[in-house]
Amino acid sequence: MDPLHEERLAELLGALPTAPAAWVQAAKELPRARRQLDEIVELARADAEFRVQLMADLESALASAGYEPGTALIEAVRARLPELR
Repeated sequence: MDPLHEERLAELLGALPTAPAAWVQAAKELPRARRQLDEIVELARADAEFRVQLMADLESALASAGYEPGTALIEAVRARLPELR
């Protein structure tokens, strides 16, 4: 990239308002949430008993497995495992 373009880009980025605190917090939490979701989906596909527990009571199964069964996680699990809908 041309140095003048880099300088202009830096100026434009500097002129942007600061990101809202909630956005920053969400960006920090996203990698962990993705890892947890991947773990849950992998476990559900590998462990028939866990899968049955998820289908019977998703929230309790997640809590029993050590996950915080918040709304976002529950919706994400349902999206990745359509049989839980």
